[in-house]
Amino acid sequence: MIRALILTSVLALSACAEMESAADRTGRNAATSAVTEVIAINFPQVPKPLIESFTGCVIDNAQAVEVRELAKDSLVGVDEQTVAVVRSILSRPETQNCLRTRATTIL
Repeated sequence: MIRALILTSVLALSACAEMESAADRTGRNAATSAVTEVIAINFPQVPKPLIESFTGCVIDNAQAVEVRELAKDSLVGVDEQTVAVVRSILSRPETQNCLRTRATTIL
Protein backbone atom coordinates (compact mmCIF):
# COMPACT_ATOMS: atom_id res chain seq x y z
CA MET A 1 0.00 0.00 0.00
CA ILE A 2 2.73 2.45 0.96
CA ARG A 3 4.70 1.59 -2.18
CA ALA A 4 1.67 2.31 -4.34
CA LEU A 5 1.16 5.64 -2.59
CA ILE A 6 4.83 6.57 -3.07
CA LEU A 7 4.71 5.55 -6.73
CA THR A 8 1.55 7.60 -7.28
CA SER A 9 3.13 10.61 -5.58
CA VAL A 10 6.29 10.34 -7.69
CA LEU A 11 4.26 10.09 -10.90
CA ALA A 12 2.13 13.08 -9.91
CA LEU A 13 5.20 15.20 -9.13
CA SER A 14 6.77 14.17 -12.42
CA ALA A 15 3.65 15.21 -14.33
CA CYS A 16 3.61 18.58 -12.53
CA ALA A 17 7.27 19.17 -13.36
CA GLU A 18 6.63 18.37 -17.02
CA MET A 19 3.65 20.75 -17.14
CA GLU A 20 5.69 23.50 -15.49
CA SER A 21 8.50 22.95 -17.95
CA ALA A 22 6.09 23.10 -20.89
CA ALA A 23 4.53 26.30 -19.54
CA ASP A 24 7.99 27.83 -19.11
CA ARG A 25 8.95 26.93 -22.70
CA THR A 26 5.69 28.40 -24.00
CA GLY A 27 6.25 31.63 -22.07
CA ARG A 28 9.83 31.92 -23.26
CA ASN A 29 8.74 31.34 -26.86
CA ALA A 30 6.10 34.04 -26.55
CA ALA A 31 8.56 36.46 -24.93
CA THR A 32 10.99 36.07 -27.83
CA SER A 33 9.08 38.39 -30.18
CA ALA A 34 8.98 41.20 -27.61
CA VAL A 35 12.69 40.90 -26.87
CA THR A 36 13.57 40.79 -30.58
CA GLU A 37 11.56 43.95 -31.17
CA VAL A 38 13.22 45.75 -28.25
CA ILE A 39 16.72 44.82 -29.39
CA ALA A 40 16.06 45.70 -33.04
CA ILE A 41 14.54 49.10 -32.26
CA ASN A 42 16.33 50.24 -29.11
CA PHE A 43 19.79 48.81 -29.68
CA PRO A 44 20.69 49.81 -33.24
CA GLN A 45 24.35 49.06 -32.54
CA VAL A 46 23.54 45.32 -32.50
CA PRO A 47 24.24 43.93 -35.99
CA LYS A 48 21.26 42.20 -37.62
CA PRO A 49 22.97 38.78 -37.65
CA LEU A 50 23.27 38.96 -33.86
CA ILE A 51 19.73 40.00 -32.97
CA GLU A 52 18.39 36.44 -32.79
CA SER A 53 21.35 35.24 -30.73
CA PHE A 54 21.17 38.21 -28.38
CA THR A 55 17.45 37.60 -27.96
CA GLY A 56 18.29 34.05 -26.94
CA CYS A 57 20.74 35.33 -24.32
CA VAL A 58 18.08 37.62 -22.85
CA ILE A 59 15.45 34.86 -22.78
CA ASP A 60 17.90 32.33 -21.30
CA ASN A 61 18.82 34.71 -18.48
CA ALA A 62 15.36 36.09 -17.71
CA GLN A 63 13.66 35.18 -14.46
CA ALA A 64 10.21 33.58 -14.57
CA VAL A 65 8.42 36.82 -13.63
CA GLU A 66 10.30 38.66 -16.38
CA VAL A 67 9.40 35.98 -18.92
CA ARG A 68 5.73 36.37 -18.02
CA GLU A 69 5.96 40.15 -18.41
CA LEU A 70 7.75 39.88 -21.75
CA ALA A 71 5.29 37.25 -23.01
CA LYS A 72 2.41 39.58 -22.10
CA ASP A 73 4.14 42.44 -23.89
CA SER A 74 4.45 40.32 -27.01
CA LEU A 75 0.63 40.32 -27.11
CA VAL A 76 -0.25 43.83 -25.93
CA GLY A 77 2.74 45.66 -27.35
CA VAL A 78 6.19 46.75 -26.36
CA ASP A 79 6.54 49.88 -24.23
CA GLU A 80 9.16 51.59 -22.07
CA GLN A 81 8.65 49.04 -19.29
CA THR A 82 9.50 46.26 -21.76
CA VAL A 83 12.68 48.10 -22.72
CA ALA A 84 13.56 48.51 -19.03
CA VAL A 85 13.12 44.77 -18.39
CA VAL A 86 15.31 43.84 -21.37
CA ARG A 87 17.92 46.43 -20.38
CA SER A 88 17.99 45.00 -16.85
CA ILE A 89 18.49 41.45 -18.14
CA LEU A 90 21.20 42.65 -20.54
CA SER A 91 23.13 44.21 -17.66
CA ARG A 92 23.57 40.90 -15.80
CA PRO A 93 27.01 39.28 -15.88
CA GLU A 94 25.58 35.97 -17.09
CA THR A 95 23.86 37.69 -19.98
CA GLN A 96 27.01 39.64 -20.83
CA ASN A 97 28.98 36.38 -20.96
CA CYS A 98 26.36 34.86 -23.24
CA LEU A 99 26.44 37.89 -25.54
CA ARG A 100 30.23 37.74 -25.83
CA THR A 101 30.21 34.01 -26.55
CA ARG A 102 27.52 34.22 -29.20
CA ALA A 103 29.01 37.31 -30.84
CA THR A 104 32.40 35.66 -31.25
CA THR A 105 30.78 32.48 -32.58
CA ILE A 106 28.68 34.28 -35.20
CA LEU A 107 31.00 37.07 -36.25
